[in-house]
Amino acid sequence: MDESKHDQAQIGRRGDIRHLIQEAVREFVSLEQAKTEPAYKIELEEERRRREALERKMNELVEENRRSRIIAEEAERNTTVRTELQRLGVQKLDLAFRAVKDDIQRTEDGRLVAKTTNGEFSVKEYLSNFVNENPELLPARITGGSGATASAKPPVTPPGGGFDIDKIRPGMPKEDLERARQEISRIAQQINSSR
Repeated sequence: MDESKHDQAQIGRRGDIRHLIQEAVREFVSLEQAKTEPAYKIELEEERRRREALERKMNELVEENRRSRIIAEEAERNTTVRTELQRLGVQKLDLAFRAVKDDIQRTEDGRLVAKTTNGEFSVKEYLSNFVNENPELLPARITGGSGATASAKPPVTPPGGGFDIDKIRPGMPKEDLERARQEISRIAQQINSSR
């Protein structure tokens, strides 16, 4: 029986040793996990921050692209309207442009159309009608009348080879200056004799 007690004691010690080894292994594994876990958490946190920064940057780029597209479309619309107004012969371009710019818009398919109370018109048709309804934007057809400025007339050379007064200038040759004096004197005498 001594032997069986001894065997049981050895089995009990083996169980204790086995239990002790298992505890040591568990403790070792938990320590290793504790060491590596903060590194994983830090790495995951950094990865999350990088992803959020990239998402913010992408959203900023998308918004900047949208604003740039709107500006480019606006510039193209303005250029198209101004070019068509010039083609129609509008002289007061800025005034005409300001009057029509809000009526012309881009459709979903990218076309430029004029939206009015009478419906949609092509830009050319709308601007043509606008110019016809507002002829004051076109250059004057008849020059002259009240407030008209004198146009440059070609110099009239008097009969008999007189001197052109428009040619008088500082530093002109003495011969030409003497001819100018004589011509002025002749004209003055004609005026005095006609009175």
